[in-house]
Amino acid sequence: MTVPERLRGADLRPLWTELHRRFSAGIPVSRITLKGLDDTQRAALADLLGLDRYPPSTVTVAVARLDAAVRELADSDSRTVTEMICGPIGDRARDRKERERERDALWAWLETHPVVSGEPVLLGWAADVRRRGLVAGSVPSTRRVLEQALAVLAALPADGKPLAAFATDVLSDSHALDDGGRLSGLVLRAQAFLLDAAPPKDAQERRALWESSGVECDALSTTVLAAGLRPAGNDALARTLRMWSDAGHACAVTLQQLRDQPSPLVPDSDVWVTENPTVLALALQRFGQRCPPLVCSSGWPNSAVIRLLRALGRTGTTLHYHGDFDGEGLRIAAYVMAKTNARPWRMSASDYLAGLEDATWDRPGPGRITEAPWDCELARTMREHDAAVLEEMVVEDLLVDLGGLGQS
Repeated sequence: MTVPERLRGADLRPLWTELHRRFSAGIPVSRITLKGLDDTQRAALADLLGLDRYPPSTVTVAVARLDAAVRELADSDSRTVTEMICGPIGDRARDRKERERERDALWAWLETHPVVSGEPVLLGWAADVRRRGLVAGSVPSTRRVLEQALAVLAALPADGKPLAAFATDVLSDSHALDDGGRLSGLVLRAQAFLLDAAPPKDAQERRALWESSGVECDALSTTVLAAGLRPAGNDALARTLRMWSDAGHACAVTLQQLRDQPSPLVPDSDVWVTENPTVLALALQRFGQRCPPLVCSSGWPNSAVIRLLRALGRTGTTLHYHGDFDGEGLRIAAYVMAKTNARPWRMSASDYLAGLEDATWDRPGPGRITEAPWDCELARTMREHDAAVLEEMVVEDLLVDLGGLGQS
């Protein structure tokens, strides 16, 4: 179909432009309003509509009347003519819904990503990311940045490498995590959520947060406490661990030793992990040289703890984790399990309730409670009772478990 030149005239351009804008809204259009028409534009509109006088400079026109006038000249309707003169008509309502669908899909992907679902406290970080909006207003750009951030979070804690070296290993770009960048900010806010800390406000606090994540840390002072580990082999680490186990003592292993020596290959099919050194100390006191293999995270695990546990897990050893029943204890447990594939050890809602029943002392408050991925009832139960059960309070149950291992 060819649009007559009479309809293509410049004096009717405001009419087609306004029609194009309204049709592109994606909703039915019954009338349009034209504003600021000059004399020649008013004359052209009067001629098109067959008016006996010029319309005012601001005039409302029914689309049905336009259709009738256009049909006489072009055997078509005003929408078709508008599209042929001004170009394809969009659908802003449809496009807006599609953008909303894409954004919703992005946030759903983030909330269900294994890094986030494995550590539910990061749902708070995901909500914070959503509140801050899209990167450059783009879903694809935002997803690319988030994929990088999640890759970094999955690789933390690091094993003491400088930040640039760590960024190279994870992202193939030594500057990807440079201070002040969008990506480093995303990662550090996530780490702050994990540690229940305020986001870092300056370069010193940002360095401290990276340090707590095992980046550029001191490989000599970063240690993990272990007892009862008797690895095979004749390397220095294996001999040292066997020597102290045979003596009935714990051994503090440095990150440097773990990095420089072969991964310990222990004959035990199970290794038991506790949050608090008191449990390890009482186990040694009770079992001495017969102490089952134990590793202590000493609160939030540093890179030496995670490196040792991962090394043990790679050899087929099953890791069993127990920690405090309080808000931070749940976050630490989720972190250790997510990073090392450890299994919960007496960490269910029923274990928590049993600990409450046995308590003969004032019970502290649990603090901020987040979900426990291994037991969907645990967080709810703890909120209902509003009390913490610390590891030291149930240590006798843990020692009974360990004693049973020694007797079997």
